[in-house]
Amino acid sequence: MNKWFGKIGYANTSEVRPGVYEEVITEREYYGDLVRNTKQIENSGEVIDDISVSVSISIVADPFAYNNFHTMKYVDYMGSKWKVKTVDPQYPRMVLSLGGLYNGPTKT
Repeated sequence: MNKWFGKIGYANTSEVRPGVYEEVITEREYYGDLVRNTKQIENSGEVIDDISVSVSISIVADPFAYNNFHTMKYVDYMGSKWKVKTVDPQYPRMVLSLGGLYNGPTKT
């Protein structure tokens, strides 16, 4: 099993001005193991095909991760940010399944 170390991005919605809400990203660092690692090319009928990964990462979770797993947006993996598709809490670890590239807001 390969080891992994990287950042996970959590998104919380907050009011930046009266009536205007934005997602504020918080990043935290974690250690884990790569459980599954495959690549998929999805033909979407576009000129450039979409690339998707089927990666499962089992992280050593802290209390913050358990209390906020529903706000996980992305995982920094191999130099890119990938969407978190599913989270399976299995105390004391969490298994995260990744999907396509994440294009939303990130920590600045």
